[in-house]
Amino acid sequence: MSFIGRMVNSGKRATIATLGCRLNQAEARLIEDQLCAAGYVLAGADDRVDVAIVQTCVVTGEAEAKSRKLIRRLTRQHPDATVVVIGCYAQTNAESIAAMDGVYLVLDNNAKMDLPALLAILDPAAPTIACQPLGSDMFTLPFLADGPPITRRANLKIQDGCDGQCAYCYVRIARGPSRSRRFDDAVAEAAALVKREARELVLTGVNVGSYQDDDRQIPQLCDALDALRPKPRVRISSIELNTIPETLLPRMADPDHALAPHLHIPLQSGSKSVLRAMGRPYAPEDYQSFITTVANLLPDIGLGADVMVGFPGETDADFEATCALVEQSPLTYLHVFQYSDRPQVAAAQLPDKIPAAVIKARSKTLRALGRRKHRTFQQRWLGHDVTVLFESKRDDFWIGHTGNYLEVGVRSDAPLSNRFATVKIKDISGTRLLGDIVSKPA
Repeated sequence: MSFIGRMVNSGKRATIATLGCRLNQAEARLIEDQLCAAGYVLAGADDRVDVAIVQTCVVTGEAEAKSRKLIRRLTRQHPDATVVVIGCYAQTNAESIAAMDGVYLVLDNNAKMDLPALLAILDPAAPTIACQPLGSDMFTLPFLADGPPITRRANLKIQDGCDGQCAYCYVRIARGPSRSRRFDDAVAEAAALVKREARELVLTGVNVGSYQDDDRQIPQLCDALDALRPKPRVRISSIELNTIPETLLPRMADPDHALAPHLHIPLQSGSKSVLRAMGRPYAPEDYQSFITTVANLLPDIGLGADVMVGFPGETDADFEATCALVEQSPLTYLHVFQYSDRPQVAAAQLPDKIPAAVIKARSKTLRALGRRKHRTFQQRWLGHDVTVLFESKRDDFWIGHTGNYLEVGVRSDAPLSNRFATVKIKDISGTRLLGDIVSKPA
């Protein structure tokens, strides 16, 4: 068990701005806990701070540009602060980041978990880079055994890196080879999060389905979390088709099990030739067959997919095949991404690049299809009761999610943050279902 012990209050103020995925968010929470344990006071990005941390992303060229922009903004806002850059952009572009005005510390995806200790020993006046090749050993993570209450879904990091060879993917370069967290360490942090009042845990990683500690995989981890008391709701973040154990499905079908009926399975393309060029380990019919089987077993499940448009060589016929697969599938929502050339990946060397205008038009078409699919799924719930875990208040509505990942809003004068309630669905407003609470929030 690798929990954090509390240290003497330093009185310094720190802020962390995070871009990118749930894994980045999970790591940012752990770093925030470490900073608090070291005596730092967490502040907003616009407040005066002694340490400003940027957690970066490189999944697309746009994400990398946003990372650079955020670094520059924080160095301007906090000219007297120690500016620290961490995350995937720090892993892949350490030297260029260190050369940016105002940056004093650049940490890779391993060293960033030791950030408070490094701040205590490094000279903030001398720019420092701590970046090394990432290994494949199993890992543990520092976490607070006790801490302030958690009022939102908590991301639980269980895995990092990927051994896949997808032609477009820069993340596997930034995150290194696949490696899993020690089972007991993951369960111990989950128990600590539940003790801190977390009501939902989201299992996160680069390739979570590859999780393994001896003979214990995702199903066994879900069972261990199901045994925690009070029992949290457990959700699996994005998971690859070829890594999903079929034994997960009966757990999702069991209303007494903690595992939520929700799967987000990257598709990327409905074209066999494009999938082959991408290096994806399945054919379109494999994907369609699996999610149809899942939907037949779990008719209320939320099924999402990542889809990429504009991969080099993608023809009109390839794109139409993607649209047809999505249209005929039981998918309930889409995340649509535009292909972006990234350094050091195979796809960057491919010919037949798709013009930006074509990529934009295809993206618009696919997003519209995704909205129609989601609307159809939403309409199924009109007049029905659903269980919602509320998270925050926006636009006079308390907002939360069902187990199958439908966003629900209600009006209420009572505080609902981090509370479950039964809601009767009355209406639809964009991506959100609207309804009235019909049970006492718990």
